[in-house]
This record gives sequence, structure tokens and C-alpha cells, in this order.
Amino acid sequence: MTKIAIAIHGGAGTLVKGMMTPEKETEYKQALQFALDAGYEMLENGGSSLDAVEKAVQELENSHLFNAGKGSVFTSTETHEMDASIMDGKSLNAGAVSLITGIKNPVSLARDVMDKTEHVFLAGNGAMEFAKELNYKIENPEYFYDDFRHNQWLEIKDTDSFQLDHSTKKDSKFGTVGAVALDEHGNIAAATSTGGMTNKKYGRVGDSPMIGAGNYANNETCAVSCTGSGEYFIRGVVAYDVACLMEHKGLSLEEATKEVIQKRILKIGGDGGLIAIDTQGNISLEFNTEGMYRGSKNSEGLDSVEIYK
Repeated sequence: MTKIAIAIHGGAGTLVKGMMTPEKETEYKQALQFALDAGYEMLENGGSSLDAVEKAVQELENSHLFNAGKGSVFTSTETHEMDASIMDGKSLNAGAVSLITGIKNPVSLARDVMDKTEHVFLAGNGAMEFAKELNYKIENPEYFYDDFRHNQWLEIKDTDSFQLDHSTKKDSKFGTVGAVALDEHGNIAAATSTGGMTNKKYGRVGDSPMIGAGNYANNETCAVSCTGSGEYFIRGVVAYDVACLMEHKGLSLEEATKEVIQKRILKIGGDGGLIAIDTQGNISLEFNTEGMYRGSKNSEGLDSVEIYK
């Protein structure tokens, strides 16, 4: 049997053991396990790595616990603006959407951009027009309403501050979700989705929908999905940097992810983490914060869900 593997993340940040109730911790772990199993099941049934990462991310988007889809944070105008991207390591085809509202599963719209247009990236009104042409259901704002997220916003509304996944407030973070996978044909893929940052203004876009920054996949090297301080991940072209170090410097997946997350991104002031996989099924879950919601599973018996270091 050819090796199959998948890894997921639900955001990195100030996740300190003991700050969360045991009930909440269990809830997060169950949600991660559910998404991990859903993606893995696609691979087991012969599905492609693309299908697997889309499925896993959909399940994370469907949970109010993560800042993507249903659990998206509020912007400065009390709305939701979501971003997502997906990339196929075999063909280097990719799709991305940004500043979309009312879409239950942004990752699926990103997949449709990849599969059904000649483009890679659609944003704002244009992306919404595309979604309507494909008969996407536009959910009411109530679908995305979450007390915890709303309180996060109320704390800082009418100020110039905004909040990342990694805010210093111990109870207010959690962000971007993502998945990377290897299928039985030896192909890898990556998908990332986010609701952005609380109280963001001016149509701010982070790294999640940007190919090469928050998301990247190439069968020659690896598939990567990032989470963290997006501005820095964009400046550091983080996802591609990992692949680049493997391709041009001959680094292993583990060496490359460590170099980027523990040295390069910290050097420019960024924090966060990433998940990555190569065509041999090696998995790396690297982060420089106190924790990262993460899970990994493969055909050799690995099945793990973790939050802290």
C-alpha cells in the first residue's frame, strides 16, 4: 500500500496550558479529530490530496471554534470578511478568494476558482459575483454570529487596535485553519482558510489566500499551510520559502520548516506556525508560539491531535 498522510491546523498563538477549561480543550480536540478523520477518510477511499485538504478545511470552517467560515471574527464594521486558498502540488494549479461574505465554505469557492476559471485569485465583489453564478447559498449574518467572537470585537471596537490570532489576551485568539495531504498517487496539496483579524479595517488581507505566503504546494518539494501574523508571513513569503530551501539548499522538510519558523520569521518580528508534508509522507508541525491547534494522521499508525508544545 502506498503511504497516505494528512495534517491540519486550527491556528497558533497564546495557548497556555491551564488557561482553557478542560471542557473547552476537549471540544477543540474533538473538532480537530473530526476534521482530521474526515480528510483522512477521503484519502483512504482513493480520493486525491486536493479532495482531502478541501474536506478537512470544510469541517474546520463548519465549526464555530475556529476563525474561518462559521467562526470568523468581526471586522471594524461588524461584518465578516473571509479569505481562502488551495493548491495542487502536481499541476501547481491554485485558487484563492478574498474579502468574501456569507459563504459557508470559502475553501470550496477557492477550489472552484482553480477548477472553473482561468484565474488564480478573485476578491471582493467579483468573487461574490462568481459565487452567485455558481449558485452558492449566501448565508445570513446570523450563521456566522458567535458570542465569543462578538465580545472580542466589542472589547476593541471604535479603537484603532485590531487583534491577531496571537493577541496577548490569553483567551482571545485562535485563527486560520489549514490542511496538507499526501494521496496514494504520491501527490500533495495544501488549503488554508481564515476570517482574518478582529476589528480589521480597509479590506485588510492577510497571508492565508496568498499563494506562496500562507499556502503552497509543489510535488517537487512540499505542501505548506501557515497560521500567524499574516503581515510578516507575506513579507517572508513563508510557504514558498520552505519549498525553496528544500529545492535549492537540499534541506529536509524538518530542517526547512525549522529554519523558516524558528529563525527567519522571528528575525523580522513575526510569530506563528505552519504544517507541511512532502511526497515521502514526512510531516512537520512547526510553531514559535506557546501552542498551535494541530493534528496529523497517516497509514503507518500515526493519529495525533495536540494543542500545546
